[in-house]
Amino acid sequence: MTPTAISIPAIGVHHALLSLGQNKDGTLEVPPMSDVSAPGWYRNSPTPGQVGPAVILGHIDGTTGAKGVFYALGALRPGDTVSVTRSDRTVAVFRIDGVNTYPKDAFPTLTVYGNTPNSQLRLITCGGRFDRATQHYLDNTVAYATLTGTHPA
Repeated sequence: MTPTAISIPAIGVHHALLSLGQNKDGTLEVPPMSDVSAPGWYRNSPTPGQVGPAVILGHIDGTTGAKGVFYALGALRPGDTVSVTRSDRTVAVFRIDGVNTYPKDAFPTLTVYGNTPNSQLRLITCGGRFDRATQHYLDNTVAYATLTGTHPA
């Protein structure tokens, strides 16, 4: 069972999901910059709805200035919902618990990716100030969510 699509009504996200792995250096693969509207599920994380922290990554924007799929991720509020459609024709529904922004050089790896006793979701994008010299954002924004239930698609 794999996730196939994501819907976040509060920020207008309704999109199919890519499957992402790891880069050669062990870092998480991100969706291609050629389509900043496409989010991706990190396939080495649990399937959304399974126990543990499922991870979905998306861009905040692109090199052309186009807004990315997670451009408004930081605007999510506790209680907002995220629905993930899965290949078995079920939908896992999550409730946003909170959103935090962290400096990339102090990213709380265990907080974000560490094991959880229940089904969790992590939505991750870049954020904070953009460093024109390196062409990268200095922070990451992470939305945390907890499974509230599943239903047929």
